[in-house]
Amino acid sequence: MSSRIIQFGTSRFLQAHAAFFVHEARQSGQDVGPITVVQISGSSSRSGRVGAFGNPEGYPVIIRGMSNGQPVDRSVRVTSVDRGMSALDHWEELSQLFAEDAEFIISNTGETGYRTWPDEDGFGEDGQIPRSFPAKLAALLVKRWRASARPLLILPCELMTGNGRVLKQTVIDCAKQNGVTSDFLAWLGDHVAFAETLVDRIVSEPIEPIGAVAEPYALWAIRRAPGVRLPCIHESIVLTEDLEPYERLKLHILNLGHTFLAETWQREGRPADETVRAILADAGIRAKLDTLYRNEVLPGFAANGMGDEAATYVTTTLDRFLNPFLDHRIADIAQHHPEKVARRIHAFLDWAEKAGSASEAPVLRQIAAHYPLNGAAS
Repeated sequence: MSSRIIQFGTSRFLQAHAAFFVHEARQSGQDVGPITVVQISGSSSRSGRVGAFGNPEGYPVIIRGMSNGQPVDRSVRVTSVDRGMSALDHWEELSQLFAEDAEFIISNTGETGYRTWPDEDGFGEDGQIPRSFPAKLAALLVKRWRASARPLLILPCELMTGNGRVLKQTVIDCAKQNGVTSDFLAWLGDHVAFAETLVDRIVSEPIEPIGAVAEPYALWAIRRAPGVRLPCIHESIVLTEDLEPYERLKLHILNLGHTFLAETWQREGRPADETVRAILADAGIRAKLDTLYRNEVLPGFAANGMGDEAATYVTTTLDRFLNPFLDHRIADIAQHHPEKVARRIHAFLDWAEKAGSASEAPVLRQIAAHYPLNGAAS
């Protein structure tokens, strides 16, 4: 039996990441998928994207960039997705699919996707559809428990530390608010694995109605734990004992660099359609980023015993930023900017300071001061 995957989130990132990997695995003969993509909120009638996922010819993903010093420019028709659904419009169908067929759940709901609304997150026999993603997931898990109680693996791809742990606790809280029994909670604890994962790929442009342009580099790191297994075998998917090194490198080098550029872009009122490559063509800004990495970021990694890995990753990151084939818009990076400053800069400063970093990190501290953790920007 094929391993049905339900993917919550229609983002172009997942189109060129998890769904892309599953497509390549299927092409190699692995029995994995297909994928049902679910739009979490809003009616499908307002989104041509949902319907487009049902096209049997698939959707295009264009991979452009450099790999091992060689240019890469290829187009793939991803056919691992067989259907798009709206959680609001197709709740009963989704419930049945989730309860009976799903083997893996993937999610990518953005920086604030685990937010809940207790007053609007009720579910029960009346068929009410809860508002938040965690409450929807809790409701669907209750349906699965009642229908079959089969085990399930959930692979959250939201970029936050301990994403699986955080999502599991939020689902439990939503379930308790809806009066679920202790038997359900016991099943959830014993038979539903919430993996902790880290994803990394720059997906710079959408192709309408679905599809994307992405770089060759890609990583999906999944932490080993009871009940956790790989959804498929792929060179970009890693099962590891420890996610922290992967997470620190990505968050505090690649993502931190992006956020530094977004802050610069906003403060200087630069062109609305400016890309990462274009802003780094400004010699002054490129020099500031190089100095930031050398004088503020690398000392923090060195203090934590990761100096060599960080230096190598900075070099890789700058190559990715300067990819001549990608137009990665700063405006996209700047979305949810205060939350990103908290996770990418505040968290780095705390980590580096605790390890005794040799740098005072004045530039990063100045940015952090504009976005205090209490949310009141100065």
